[in-house]
Amino acid sequence: MLVHSVRELATLVAAEVRGDESILISGVADLASAQPGQLSFLGNSRYLNAANITKASALIVHAEEGATFPCTELRVKNPSLAFSKIAALFAPQPVHFSPGTHPTAIIADGVELGPDVSIQAYAVIEKGTKIGARSVIGAGVYIGHETIVGDDCLIYPQVVIRERSILGNRVILQSGAVVGSDGFGYEFQGGRHVKIPQTGFVQLDDDVEVGANTTIDRGRFGRTWIKRGTKIDNLVQIAHNLVIGEHCILVAQCGLSGSTVLGDYVTIAGQAGLAGHIHVGDQATVTAQSGVTKDIPAKAVLYGRHGLPLREGLKIEAMIRRLPELLKRIEDLENH
Repeated sequence: MLVHSVRELATLVAAEVRGDESILISGVADLASAQPGQLSFLGNSRYLNAANITKASALIVHAEEGATFPCTELRVKNPSLAFSKIAALFAPQPVHFSPGTHPTAIIADGVELGPDVSIQAYAVIEKGTKIGARSVIGAGVYIGHETIVGDDCLIYPQVVIRERSILGNRVILQSGAVVGSDGFGYEFQGGRHVKIPQTGFVQLDDDVEVGANTTIDRGRFGRTWIKRGTKIDNLVQIAHNLVIGEHCILVAQCGLSGSTVLGDYVTIAGQAGLAGHIHVGDQATVTAQSGVTKDIPAKAVLYGRHGLPLREGLKIEAMIRRLPELLKRIEDLENH
């Protein structure tokens, strides 16, 4: 069993130790389930009570945390990041895919495979495609014609990458993701919906990650573009001709309509919805279940189904909660 002393772990994450540095740690766990010999962390003050009764032998806390705890403390500037680094020490080794092509994979003539590429069972790769060095193409993946996949990409099983898509280096696509599906475009003619051809493509820049069962539509013409370092959660809908800036975060079940542009470092929280043809400024945040129909300035925080500025939205929410009380007061006045 792998064990590390608190002293070793503190050195790894540059922590100040309060307590016994010689304690041996054999694993990590959350506050509620941690047992002696394990390490946990406090990343949010809501869990102070749980931290005070945890059975963990050591606890990572913020360097400026005012409370003390009944175990050895490792005080750091970023508890969540420090915990992640330590957890990685105790995690199972990642699955390694050996280079080579499984005999059941179907690879069209002329496909270019870089060195040490791994192609798993029943993958299908169409003509004109290029796969970069050390990339892994999982079981049952479909890669359409004339697609480019960069170096060190990880494409999990059952991903679909449609024709002419472009993936940079170190892109990760989780199972069920669809990149390059047709945009939702129709004209109503003669009493029926007539499909508008979607002739564009999708471009994912370096270090983009796309979650399970997320869909990214190709441009009606031109590209749908996800820029460097952006991370997209599961079950996200990205419509045609969107541009998403660098290092954005898109959380599960949010939906973005066509031709919207997001700046850099934007956060779109769960189940938020953005109308088409709007612009979201750098470092803006759209909170969960918000609906946005207008441009958002840089660093703004929007709240609620009408996408209001956070403070205004919270004030209106507080007023709505007082409506029963105000109604009763009006009734009392009318009765007098």
